Amino acid sequence: MTEDLTFKPDELPEDRTLVLVDDDRAFLARLARAMELRGFEVRAAHSVAEGLDLIRQSAPAFAVVDMRLEDGNGLDVIAELAKVRPQSRAIVLTGYGNIATAVSAVKLGAVDYLAKPADADDITDSLLAPHDEKAPPPENPMSADRVRWEHIQRVYELCNRNVSETARRLNMHRRTLQRILAKRAPK
Repeated sequence: MTEDLTFKPDELPEDRTLVLVDDDRAFLARLARAMELRGFEVRAAHSVAEGLDLIRQSAPAFAVVDMRLEDGNGLDVIAELAKVRPQSRAIVLTGYGNIATAVSAVKLGAVDYLAKPADADDITDSLLAPHDEKAPPPENPMSADRVRWEHIQRVYELCNRNVSETARRLNMHRRTLQRILAKRAPK
């Protein structure tokens, strides 16, 4: 017997189990707290292997999974969840969005694909959106300048704060990158 997770966006289903998988420990801790405050029963993992273990122990009703993890691809977690609990609702978070991976995520069972850093309200709206509808657009979306700044910061951190390597990977002049890094985050 499979349960149907169709419900109104402003109400939570009876089963509120949620697995979060992300290798950014600070982001994961903040998101876990925010989702608990929204009524979810959260279990967290930092890798594909840990995420798969959590799902196999007890398949959750919901999952939020980062696309790129240190030990592999978050789509493996999405695929496993779809296999063990087909009616579950999962979304993929990524700092490296492109159409091909979004299509792959949806084909494997994800209901949405959100760019990092995603707001907890946007994640909740996406998880609770009816099956035949998309989540409503955010009330106050990040500006294009802020999205660009966040992407640069993420690549900078992934390059171990090496300005030269970050500039090379972003195909940007080193001095331009240094000026951007010296400024405050745009609103």
